[in-house]
Amino acid sequence: MRKTDNQAAATPTIQVIERMFALIDVLASREDAVSLKEISEKTGLHPSTTHRILNDLATGRFVDRPEAGSYRLGMRLLELGNLVKARLNVRDAALAPMRELHKQIQQPVNLSVRQGDEIVYVERAYSERSGMQVVRAIGGRAPLHLTSTGKLFLAADDPQRVRAYATRTGLAGHTKNSITQLPLLERELAKARQYGIARDNEELELGVRCMAAGIYDDQARLVAGLSISAPADRLDENWLAKLQTTANEISGALGHKAAVRLVA
Repeated sequence: MRKTDNQAAATPTIQVIERMFALIDVLASREDAVSLKEISEKTGLHPSTTHRILNDLATGRFVDRPEAGSYRLGMRLLELGNLVKARLNVRDAALAPMRELHKQIQQPVNLSVRQGDEIVYVERAYSERSGMQVVRAIGGRAPLHLTSTGKLFLAADDPQRVRAYATRTGLAGHTKNSITQLPLLERELAKARQYGIARDNEELELGVRCMAAGIYDDQARLVAGLSISAPADRLDENWLAKLQTTANEISGALGHKAAVRLVA
């Protein structure tokens, strides 16, 4: 049976990916750099094919060339591995404290991480009794400048990076309350830096307000944000201390030593 055009196009792509994985497996099996000849022999690939794929991987920093003709795993794999590790660890550390905070306030509690120009919701504690429709499911995304947690991540960037973000995204808005002007966003981020918390005043969804506190790892890096979502007329400022206490507890579980100041 003749392959369709799509099948024919997909087969070479799958073959290249399989070869890439085979090369990475060989490099992962050795602590030292491996010669092109040995990699070719272990994978059964022609040296020219091996060389071409390894060069492509080196361009993406997945493979390093410490010297001509030898290869080892690159720093990009370490960076990605650390990113996955941090996200898994923060979720594990956050789950029980999030549930306890939800019991106290009876409103959705969200755990989010940054991915590029968006935040990604990785966990949520909520109940139907909160009286609020849950529209941002786990795995959902939202622009940084429209969310309380996203503002925390932007506040951790230097001014040049914030301006670059504004240029890339155009600071598109979702509601009439969305911050779409860079000077207004910069003032909002200055407050987030000063107080260690950030807010979303119906900027992502009308009728929903949020407050967020940062979660930090053992290197004092902002790795996630913990936020409370509530109907706009129910968000209680008294929850802020509970939110920050919970965020501090999760940060402590990740090895963060410095105490984050609570806002009165």
